[in-house]
Amino acid sequence: MFEGQPKGLWALALANTGERFGYYTMLAVFLLYLQANFNYEPGLASTIYSTFLMMVYFLPVIGGIAADRFGFGKMVTTGIFIMFIGYLLLSVPLGGDIVAAAAMAVALVLVGLGTGLFKGNLQVMVGRLYDSPEYASKRDAGFSLFYMAINIGAMFAPTAAIKIMDWAQTSLGVSENDSYHFAFAVACASLIVSILIYYFSSSTYRHVLAGEKKTAAKDTKTADVPELSPSETKERIICLCLVFAVVIFFWMAFHQNGNTLTLFARDYTQTTSEGLQAMAFDVTNLVACIFIVYGLFGIVQNNTLRGKGISVLVVLLAVAFLGYKYTTLEGIVDVKAPIFQQFNPCYVVALTPVSVALFAWLNRKGKEPTSPQKIGLGMLVAAAAFCLMLVGSTGLLSPMDQASAIETDADPARVSANLLISTYLVLTFAELLLSPIGISFVSKVAPPKYAGLMMGLWFAATAVGNQLVMIPGLLWGANVPLTTIWGVLAAICLVSAAT
Repeated sequence: MFEGQPKGLWALALANTGERFGYYTMLAVFLLYLQANFNYEPGLASTIYSTFLMMVYFLPVIGGIAADRFGFGKMVTTGIFIMFIGYLLLSVPLGGDIVAAAAMAVALVLVGLGTGLFKGNLQVMVGRLYDSPEYASKRDAGFSLFYMAINIGAMFAPTAAIKIMDWAQTSLGVSENDSYHFAFAVACASLIVSILIYYFSSSTYRHVLAGEKKTAAKDTKTADVPELSPSETKERIICLCLVFAVVIFFWMAFHQNGNTLTLFARDYTQTTSEGLQAMAFDVTNLVACIFIVYGLFGIVQNNTLRGKGISVLVVLLAVAFLGYKYTTLEGIVDVKAPIFQQFNPCYVVALTPVSVALFAWLNRKGKEPTSPQKIGLGMLVAAAAFCLMLVGSTGLLSPMDQASAIETDADPARVSANLLISTYLVLTFAELLLSPIGISFVSKVAPPKYAGLMMGLWFAATAVGNQLVMIPGLLWGANVPLTTIWGVLAAICLVSAAT
């Protein structure tokens, strides 16, 4: 999985890691910022949040069109600088009046546009690294590593947001509302790192951009595109449209992590933790667990005694580190709502090799599910996650009643953090079954003449799903019972799975 990859992969993956770290640092606290700084109701805050997500995933369609005209490398660079300006504007504390709201809107458009130019086009550059025959067989593993890099950036983002906000309040004496801007400033800093990585490692991927305009023009005229019959073309497009419909509802459900699941973490989840559970809220402990997983894989997969020995050492060191951290626990630790968003990327990084190994094993036995079967299974797993939330929320107050009880210090009932930790684990299984598999399926099934359009529609479907993220938020603001909100999401996933 790690061996034999082109050097450019690591450069582009690290550049993307820096950008994603900043993006998810901002996203971890964005909904809470909207409510704290502007006093927006949950419904309006959810609408703004989901509209921003929609822009982030729709604009890569425009970014791809621009790249076809001006070049992928130029659009990636332009996107980084536009994003930087957007995050810089968000970093300025302007208060909570109409001017501040207008500045925020402009900043969100800039971040969305910059991401649109950067995100998809960087992935195209990664794909081009594998066009040569020597790397062709490594393409799937390469994209798995690239996907992991995204989540490594996201994994540390919630901790970074919380730590920088706490530091700003305690050391600089700024208000809670202004401390959010320090989290947004982290995104600026991470983009600077991303820019430096991208430029100083350009020698490793420059060859994929050499003469891209000339090559594109030549390919347009002379490419030997295999012809499909009209009936086969229609059949493939219909099949892909069904996949896009499923994708819409998956992302609507999955991206509740920054919406209703964050509100649930803030209003319904215990605000303190102790013992083994408390260790889960320290990202370094999660990293140690990831090292254990990879070490165990190394023990099984390494063919040399030296390789196995290194893997054993990695496992032992990680276990020793966790043992030390457990013995030095200091009683009760505070648990803040954004920290729960670290679990999904941690699970992705830890479970990706497990997923790859599992399907490779099934493939050798001739029992690997087809891509549509994996996607359908992913929706069933997502439904199970929200069924878990439904059961765990039984007997709790409705959202507005809970908020009123908190304001009056009535000490309403709260649930264990294990509910959300478990839910994020189940949702991650669903993500690994659907997201990378879906992208691969589109690239494989799309009629050759419409390959670009079909990949664009994948992003567009994701964008529509992100816009629909607001619906559960509107239900939350309308004081609909929690069990109804989670039940609606579970039902949507089940119906999509049946499709």
